[in-house]
Amino acid sequence: MNKLEESLSKIAETIYGMDEASLSSLWEKYKIKAHNFSPSQEWEKSFIIFSIINLIRAKNSVFNEQTLKLNSAKKPAFSRPETRKSNLKLVK
Repeated sequence: MNKLEESLSKIAETIYGMDEASLSSLWEKYKIKAHNFSPSQEWEKSFIIFSIINLIRAKNSVFNEQTLKLNSAKKPAFSRPETRKSNLKLVK
């Protein structure tokens, strides 16, 4: 693995640890900054942050969707238990 791949792997590891719920409060702030273009390093950083937040949201969506598919494939479909006639008799 070369230095570039190592750097990307470290970035991915850091991003992996981020919580979507915590980032949600920052989404609107960085959306506005990303949409207000200015030829500056500040705008570029804001755009990258906005993209990372969206990346985490997309990753979690795909992860949840695939997890549901796997879990539903493993579980048998719900069926009612067979109703059997009881062997018990009413005694007076």
